Amino acid sequence: MTENHEADYSAAIEGIRGIRQRMAEIIRGQADVIDLMLTVLLARGHGLLEGVPGTAKTLSVRVMAMLLSSRFKRVQFTPDLMPSDILGTTIFTPGTNEFHLHRGPIFTDLLLADEINRSPAKTQAALLEAMAERHATIDGVRHLLSPVFTVFATQNPVEFEGTYPLPEAQQDRFLMKIRVGYPPVEAEGEILKAVHDGHPPDQLDVGNISPLLDIDGVIGLQRVVDRVRVEPGIMAYILRIVRSTRDHESIQLGGGPRASIAVLTSAKAWALVQGRDFVTPDDVLRVLNPVLEHRMMLTADAEISGTDKTAVLADLVSKQEIPR
Repeated sequence: MTENHEADYSAAIEGIRGIRQRMAEIIRGQADVIDLMLTVLLARGHGLLEGVPGTAKTLSVRVMAMLLSSRFKRVQFTPDLMPSDILGTTIFTPGTNEFHLHRGPIFTDLLLADEINRSPAKTQAALLEAMAERHATIDGVRHLLSPVFTVFATQNPVEFEGTYPLPEAQQDRFLMKIRVGYPPVEAEGEILKAVHDGHPPDQLDVGNISPLLDIDGVIGLQRVVDRVRVEPGIMAYILRIVRSTRDHESIQLGGGPRASIAVLTSAKAWALVQGRDFVTPDDVLRVLNPVLEHRMMLTADAEISGTDKTAVLADLVSKQEIPR
């Protein structure tokens, strides 16, 4: 390890540690979710947050944006939301006889797509190009987005009336599907005490949240992730697991090459978030479910029998030799 690499690595770990600690102070009882969100950001991906209402999904994204001194926009997805409501549109100005771009909320650093499954596929697809290419085409003109443009979308897993399931192509653009559960009893007790003391956790005092990093700092962390070491045995391990999803009897659609890449980049980012500059088999296993579950489609028989994707992945992993 070179001296420069050591310095970059130490600075990255220190920066990540500060963000994790500050977010955990505000988003209580969701340490694992915080780590996965940071993994998504540092791996240059996008995250789909799935959980019941009231589990701090929206708050988590807002706090992250504040700590990173980044622009933040929120779009509430509804059945009548149009693509132009997300991307923006060109408007004719009579005084100058020119068309000017009225930029939509997509021109930001962190975009919260709240309840994304409440809008039809046409509107959901408006995000597709931006998520994949980090640019938006409006009236035939290509517009570059922020170099750290990241979408965190939320959806409720228990409401089906008035919702539109995300198309497979759209789901595949999300690096991870992060399940946000209820906080532990101790953390929920702390939330109740904070509310009783007059500090509702959903009402942020912006003055109390000081930025710990800026956009250049985020880009720097992403470059450190690129240099996280992955041994050939780990690379082969990832490849074997993902390819095995294409042959399992309960899986109709397995992970493609993009899934293999997603596991690799996620494992590297997760390793750095955990304070290491190398990937272990445990890193691969930790990101496997969030990366692969939403990319897999079970067969009709498996669906009818109530087969769980987590159980299928566990079965696949159990048949693979762990690298030494």
